[in-house]
Amino acid sequence: MASSGNNSTTSTVSGTKQFALLPKIINGGIAGIIGVSCVFPLDLVKTRLQNQQVGPNGEKMYNSMLDCFKKTYRAEGYFGMYRGSAVNILLITPEKAIKLAANDFFRHHLTTSNGTLPITRQMAAGGLAGLCQIVITTPMELLKIQMQDAGRVAAQAKAVGKTTPKVSATSIAMELIRTKGITGLYKGTGATMLRDVSFSIVYFPLFATLNSLGPRRDDGSNEAVFWCSFLSGCAAGSMAALAVNPFDVVKTRLQALKKVEGEMQFNGVADCIGKTLKHEGLTAFFKGGLCRMIVIAPLFGIAQMVYFLGVAEALLGVKSGNK
Repeated sequence: MASSGNNSTTSTVSGTKQFALLPKIINGGIAGIIGVSCVFPLDLVKTRLQNQQVGPNGEKMYNSMLDCFKKTYRAEGYFGMYRGSAVNILLITPEKAIKLAANDFFRHHLTTSNGTLPITRQMAAGGLAGLCQIVITTPMELLKIQMQDAGRVAAQAKAVGKTTPKVSATSIAMELIRTKGITGLYKGTGATMLRDVSFSIVYFPLFATLNSLGPRRDDGSNEAVFWCSFLSGCAAGSMAALAVNPFDVVKTRLQALKKVEGEMQFNGVADCIGKTLKHEGLTAFFKGGLCRMIVIAPLFGIAQMVYFLGVAEALLGVKSGNK
């Protein structure tokens, strides 16, 4: 989400800027819910493309992003495109709250005595924030992926004369807890950590750099104008998303609990990387990359919009540092 400390709510106490945490939590939740609702169908397509494995004769269920979208819509309808969205909407607020608060916390404590924050320390702050968020991200992504990929698995099973039972996020979660305990919800934690930490290391400093290049507002705040922050968020988000797409592919494949008959099984990050590279080549790690870029860019653009408009501040009657 947007790099807090750039376009965020602040107050001044004894000449020192203090972060207002509650507006961050509300803004992060609002931005997350709006973003998820807008781009979830593309995220579903991304998941199915990443989980798809090429058959022995080169056969594929989906030939492209558009082909996947058409086939999914035709087979499952409009609401089928939102499989797993309830899990995301439910957990997006705590996930974004942790990420924003953690990034602010680490930026504050890593700022040098002369008030500067070197690029290496910005990267460290972002990486540590990404590390903190996996507490919520891992189970959220695990359950979301099962729901998103259920249609693909069902369609493949139907093609060979088999059927698969319908599932819900609740039934999946309860079965995992019953059979494996709470740790069952944390399958793929290593891959999730690789993706989220590396994404935050790239995104937060890149956003801050791009945002600093644009024109400043004329209200004396020295903050970037809205369109600059919006475009910076979109650009930094999409570039970071593409850079870490290989980790996202690995994470998605490890967290897919049900496989189509004949598909490879994976035993950890290294095994998934090795088998994917051997059987599908390097390009497999960039499956769904375009989808992911298209998904991430508006998510971060929306985040900047919510911060700029001061939605939480208006609700709470708090004076925003953006105004």
